[in-house]
Amino acid sequence: MAVYEYEAIARSGKRVRGVIDADSPAAARRKLREQNMFPTEIAESFVKTKGTASAKKAGLGWVSQRDIAVMTRQLAVLLAAGMPLVEALSALIEQTSNPRLQKILYDVRDKVNEGVRLADAMAVHKRTFPELYVNMVGAGETSGALEQVLFRLADILERQVKLARRIRGTLAYPAFMVVVGVSVISFLMIVIVPKITAMFEKQERKLPFITQVLIKVCHFAGTYWPVMVLLVLAGFFLWRFWITRPQGRLAWDRMKLRIPLYKDLYIRVISGRFARTLGTMLSSGLTMMTSLDVVKTVLQNRVLEEAMDEVKSNVRRGKDLSTPLREVGYFPPLLISMVELGQRSGELDAMLLRVADTYDDEVETNIDALVSLLEPAMILIMAFFVGFLVISILLPIFDLSSGF
Repeated sequence: MAVYEYEAIARSGKRVRGVIDADSPAAARRKLREQNMFPTEIAESFVKTKGTASAKKAGLGWVSQRDIAVMTRQLAVLLAAGMPLVEALSALIEQTSNPRLQKILYDVRDKVNEGVRLADAMAVHKRTFPELYVNMVGAGETSGALEQVLFRLADILERQVKLARRIRGTLAYPAFMVVVGVSVISFLMIVIVPKITAMFEKQERKLPFITQVLIKVCHFAGTYWPVMVLLVLAGFFLWRFWITRPQGRLAWDRMKLRIPLYKDLYIRVISGRFARTLGTMLSSGLTMMTSLDVVKTVLQNRVLEEAMDEVKSNVRRGKDLSTPLREVGYFPPLLISMVELGQRSGELDAMLLRVADTYDDEVETNIDALVSLLEPAMILIMAFFVGFLVISILLPIFDLSSGF
């Protein structure tokens, strides 16, 4: 069975696009007409095969984490209601509005229908289902508690989406102020101020030092602004290229762990991600070593990833998890204390999830505090530049008026 992308006209007259599976283009058109849609274009998206070529094509594109979270919770609800896995995947395909995710679900459903494990079918689509997701689904299938694992996965994804939205929403206003402030000051210095200072230069009088500085700065900005823009863009692309290199990425990740103010927030984010991932995987039935392998992939910091290799080696040799974590030197004392307490009480997964909630709350509080400091700081910076412009312009005006 193949999957076809279509463009059709609904009964209401609205033009719609989507995907549908059928044995042939004629069968696809027939299915669309049965749904009261009149196809105008239809083309095969990819053919279901046992190889990976079709799966790679299916995985092209981007699926948001929010869509994955919604899909995961819907699948968990359907399975908890007693619906067979293949039927649940078919229902998800109908409920999903994202065409890319629909293609992926078509491929996953057909593989499962052929006898492939759900985790293995999802593992082909690495861009959509990361290693954490696949490992937890595999653990759920092995333990017979797939729906409970999916509920936990949905909770993790929804928390990540909520935190990301919170950060973006909190930083949106300061970012807007920076863009507006830079734009206004640049416009004044490049367009408006040179016209005003030109009148002073015609008077052939000695101008105040601050006004001379303003004239030179405006002349430089007006003449070389394309060069400055190119230098900024070149610096950005050089930085992007540098961090794609192994040594550059390692140096950048090490720098992030040392930047004042930022490092505390960054370590809390990493610690919360570490605790929630490890706690969820342990509570889903995975072993400590398997869980640590997956946790390493979600840290997204080369320095800590290398440190996790040492942590795994020490745990494999029989040490408690808290001891090598303390030796890493980056994880906060609260996390280490909770890990040690969890190991003693036999409730390590519960302790990790509890400390993850604590760090998530602290991250939100710290972001609010940083933004509350950023706003007056930006106002002061803008006031400094505006005051510099005003004084530079008013001084020669006062000088000229006193000469009459």
